[in-house]
Amino acid sequence: MMPLPVIAIFDIGKTNKKFFLFDENMNEIKQEYNKIPLTQDEDGFECDNLEVLATWIKSTIDSICQSPDYKLLGVNFSTYGASFVHLGEDGKPLTPLYNYLKEIPQEIIEEFYRKYPEETNNLETASPSLGMLNSGLQLYWLKKAKPEVFKKIKHSLHFPQYLSYLFTGKAVSEPTSIGCHTRLWDFAKKDYHQWVKDEGIDKILPEIVPTTQIFKSQLCDREVNIGVGIHDSSSALASYLVRVNEPFLLISTGTWSIALNPFTEENLTLDELRNDCLNFLSIEGNPVKASRFFLGYELNYQKARINKIFNKPDQYYKSIKANPEILEKIKSGSIKSTFYPEHIAPIPMVEDLFKGNEWKPEEFENYDEAYHHLIWGLTLLQVESVKLAKGNSNIKKIFVDGGFVHNEIFMDLLHFYLPDFEWVFSDFPLGSAYGAALVLEQGEKKRVGI
Repeated sequence: MMPLPVIAIFDIGKTNKKFFLFDENMNEIKQEYNKIPLTQDEDGFECDNLEVLATWIKSTIDSICQSPDYKLLGVNFSTYGASFVHLGEDGKPLTPLYNYLKEIPQEIIEEFYRKYPEETNNLETASPSLGMLNSGLQLYWLKKAKPEVFKKIKHSLHFPQYLSYLFTGKAVSEPTSIGCHTRLWDFAKKDYHQWVKDEGIDKILPEIVPTTQIFKSQLCDREVNIGVGIHDSSSALASYLVRVNEPFLLISTGTWSIALNPFTEENLTLDELRNDCLNFLSIEGNPVKASRFFLGYELNYQKARINKIFNKPDQYYKSIKANPEILEKIKSGSIKSTFYPEHIAPIPMVEDLFKGNEWKPEEFENYDEAYHHLIWGLTLLQVESVKLAKGNSNIKKIFVDGGFVHNEIFMDLLHFYLPDFEWVFSDFPLGSAYGAALVLEQGEKKRVGI
């Protein structure tokens, strides 16, 4: 039997590291999930283990090359954003893969905003103030706090581009990674912001290439197409932009919930920025209005609380089905309780919804009621996030993909609170992996002139 031509995609999330194989018709034929133990940076802060991750990726590709069942045509990468790999002259990482939740010392933040006034910088870069999640500030922090390391940096690569670099040796940047709340990009000027140039940071950022750029690399004793990688939320969006012609909004759910509107024609306002609403860049380099909050992270924290209260195992929540009686009580307001998220910044949206509240899951009669109410609180946040991302756009269709698609309570309540939209559960639960595969396919079509 002839080996099956395949495309390999690595979809690297904060929690799960995933590997997929697609055939030439973009059908998924293999998947593998891997949890890689975290390591610590020099300050003792947890972070992904870059060396172990790279070893797993390379060994996975080696196994595909050695299999008589497959013929590898291409490889691409989708990863979480707000993360840099800093390379020295020898092409090897100089630092750990710093966690985007790591705090930057307040004195460095204050110094930055004295030089580059916060509100003006926020508007021009379409980025709320998010500390290390503004990955451009990581570079500023390195320059100020670790100057001896900063001086050794030849290239700072966004995370997806580093994984591509492992196979190509090509140091590049691409739009979706630059545009994901990095504070690097001036959306009006369509160039790196002036502060990036003033600080000399642009000198360590490699050339910008299209997201569809492919390089040839010798793998499996032949040339294989290697993509330059893509930011995961932008990748999930790309899989819809390629297939859907009418205006739509996408809710990409997971550790973060990100409501993405690629049909916006409005400039961001300060109020939107204060509510953690920002702009991304699409694969074409166009603005995408995005409203985000820590959906999955908050769920994990709160379910641990109710698991302890009701003496249930960690994954028990997955067995809970939507209970019509409890949902009716929630919708009618007859369950008298309050909610407050513990891991979502007290932005105006949160304060308007829950100001002065405290959630007390121990007051519920059973686990089911407490869990339904938890999802209700998270749904209220999602509804407001959708409204922010939509703005005044003429959008009637909303796609939802990611893990929360399978949460019956969440989806039922979204329908209830936003009844005027057409809701579509993703046909492609692979989300960002599928988008990365499509981007690679588009790159090859452009290369051969199709």
